Amino acid sequence: MPEITTKPRVQVKPQVERPKLYKVILINDDFTPREFVVTVLKGEFKLSEDRVMITAHRRGVCVVAVFTRDVAETKATRATDAGKAKGYPLMFTTEPEE
Repeated sequence: MPEITTKPRVQVKPQVERPKLYKVILINDDFTPREFVVTVLKGEFKLSEDRVMITAHRRGVCVVAVFTRDVAETKATRATDAGKAKGYPLMFTTEPEE
């Protein structure tokens, strides 16, 4: 009688990595009015407090929020463009979260 050998089936689960997160950073300037910065923070980032703006004013920069790369870059670009449209040097950047 021939011998039958069986191998157990091994199911390989794909390893899924969480997407890397990026910080959106507000860079302080002395020319953009406070009210406008607060309006942009409320409109683009849904922030109701102006602590971010005050922290950026005191320290020079402040992390506004953390998102995936695409979302962070889109929000930073839209917020910076809102300042440019009004003639202000308002600037937001992104960098990877460590």
